[in-house]
This record gives sequence, structure tokens and C-alpha cells, in this order.
Amino acid sequence: MEFFHEPKIDWMGKAKYFATLSLCLLLIGAVAAIRHHGLHYGIDFKGGTMVIVRFSSAPPIGRIRSALDAAGLKNNEVTSSSDISNANSRNDVMIRVEQNGEGEDALNAAKQTILTALEKNFGTPSSSKPDFNAVAVPDLANYLTRRDPLLLQTSAGDRYTQLAQALIAARDRDHGGILTNFNQLNGVEGANSAVIAALNDGFSLNTFSVLNAQVVGPTVGAQLRRQAILATLYALAGMLIYVAFRFEWIYGSAAVIAVFHDVLITLGFFCLFYDKFEISLTVIAALLTLVGYSMNDTIVIFDRVRENLRLMRREPLPVIINRSINQTLSRTILTSGLTFLTVFLLFVFGGQVLRSFSFAMVVGVVIGTYSSFGIAAPIVVIWNKWRGQGATVPVASSAEKRAEKRLATARR
Repeated sequence: MEFFHEPKIDWMGKAKYFATLSLCLLLIGAVAAIRHHGLHYGIDFKGGTMVIVRFSSAPPIGRIRSALDAAGLKNNEVTSSSDISNANSRNDVMIRVEQNGEGEDALNAAKQTILTALEKNFGTPSSSKPDFNAVAVPDLANYLTRRDPLLLQTSAGDRYTQLAQALIAARDRDHGGILTNFNQLNGVEGANSAVIAALNDGFSLNTFSVLNAQVVGPTVGAQLRRQAILATLYALAGMLIYVAFRFEWIYGSAAVIAVFHDVLITLGFFCLFYDKFEISLTVIAALLTLVGYSMNDTIVIFDRVRENLRLMRREPLPVIINRSINQTLSRTILTSGLTFLTVFLLFVFGGQVLRSFSFAMVVGVVIGTYSSFGIAAPIVVIWNKWRGQGATVPVASSAEKRAEKRLATARR
């Protein structure tokens, strides 16, 4: 499929505009990083506590913040965590508390303080009964066995365990993990009026349910941050070696510089939208994906450059590179456009958990595609001009060079 039939765009003639655009984006990112004193790391890297809570009605964000402040958790973040594709999540709230103190005990204490503050302010008033929205299958099965609402006596066997599993499954699957009335379980097989009455006597129903609680220590966060940096550097080093072997070292260097450019600009956007997105392990996975994606796009162009260098030996290098980019333009638009559409839909509909990951992919796909022809290719042209070459010899791989040397020796 071709979107353009033999385009004749002078990409190298616009190299100075590409360079200016990249410098502006890098400068904006640097200013944002200085203003915010670096990147906004998530609890994966800086340590802290994160709790995701689902409320039975619209969550009172202001009251939640006030409750956490009153509990002594001043540095807290309370944000909506709803997922457009999941109707049950419309009342979800994500609570983040930064590290306060040293050791795992301090982190676990912060988690318990969050749960205590929520229970105090949003729990069932004056109720000593356990919360059915937080009960697990074994505890519910034990309670039903003791009460024996079905009058099974010694023949109960696993019957109450199966009933408990069905009740918990209905709570989580049909009601998003939170009930407001025990009559909502009437449709569950085996849950007759006696079972509902027993549940009503033994349990209360809080207006919220804790879906997930995560604790990350500072030592683990520092190790993850260091390993993420090393993983990115190792990936770039490996790609430099491969491209230098497959083409020439200047092509490998240009490709790696372009990838560095992509990563720095993407991180600059994270600094620019500091309060919206944070750096987590999923973002590091997105950056590594973009490293490979951008490198692949650059190699496609360089491979076409190598083919055209053999066919257009008398043409200047900028003309050859322009033609190579134009020949691969339809392929670039097709692959990059479909990838962008996919990650953009993920950004819009993927929910809060994947928001930072999809944002990195959206920015990275655009910048990575642009850098292949706007950064990597002009670097090769500038290098050859600096060496005083208007045109250059065909780019041969190391294996091809060895084969040519053996052939020349045989001829002599």
C-alpha cells in the first residue's frame, strides 16, 4: 500500500528546522525538570504506600484528603482512578502516601493508618461486625458453617465453602466488589432468605472496599531505579554494536543518538506534565519498547540508503537519503500511524493504571518516527560533509567487507 506515489520532499533541506524543533523540545523539558527538581517518580522508585479504594457512591475527594490530613498523612495524593471501559470503577479512588520514616515497619504503618482513617470516616457507624465487602472466602465459609442457616448439620461437607465462593463471586463480579444491601445476593444459587438473614446478622456493609494495597520500601525503590537506567543503557549499547556491525559505526552512532533524543524528549514531556504522570515500572517498559521501535524505523531507512548508494554512486549523499526516506514514507506512515492509533486508544480508554504507560507510548511513537528522518539521517549527512565527502561509498556490513577482501586476494 502506498499513500504517496514517488514523493520528492527535500528532507535534508529542512534539517535545520528539525534541529531547531528538537532543541526547543529538549530545552522545554530541561526547564520543566529544573522547575520540578527532576522527574515525578512513582512509589515503585521512591518508596511509599498506594491504596485503591472503591466507594459505593461518588467518592468525596475533599473529605478523603481531610481524613488523611487529620490522621497525620500530610503528603498524600488522592485521585480518581476510574476506568471508562469498566462501569464498576467509576467510584474508584487511588490514594498515594509518600515514604515517611525508615524501614518496612514505617511503610506498613502508613498503610494501616490509611485504612484506619477510611474506616473511621466512611465505615459503618457504631458497628462491631466485620465488613462483608472485605471478607474472604475461608472466613465467610467458617461463619456459615457455624450458623448453619441451611440446617445441614454434620452433612454440610464443602457445601458452605461452595456457597461462600458463589457469594463472594457475585459480590465481586456483579457488584464491583461492594454491596449496599444484602438483598442484592438474592439471585445467588443457594442463598435463600435464611442465608441472607444470617449474613445480615453477622456482617456490616461499609460504604467502601479496599481493592488493592501496595507497599514499596526505599531500598527496593532505589534498586529498581538503578536497574531501569542500566537496562536502558544496555539496550542502547547492544543496538549500537549491531548497527555498527550491520552498516558502519557512523550509522550506528546516529541511530543511538536519535534514540537518546527520543528518550530525553519523552522524559521532558513527563516533566512538563509533572502533576499528571509519574515514572513507574510500566513507563520504563514503554521507554524500552520505544527504543526498539525507533531503532527499527531508523534501520529501515538506513537499509534503503545502502541499497540506493549502490545504484546512485554519482549522486550526492543528501539526494540519496532524501530519495530513501521518500521511498519508505508510505511504510513509515502505515506502521507508525497504526501504532499511534493503538496507543492513543489505550491512552483514552486504558484507565488510570495504564495512563502513564500509554502517554509515554503516544509521545514516543511520534518522536521516534520523526527522529528517524529528522535527526538520524541528518547526522550522517553532516558527518560526511565534515569529512569532505559530497557522496560516499556504499555502506557495507563487516561481513560484506571481509567477503570483498577475500575475493580481491583470490584475484591477485
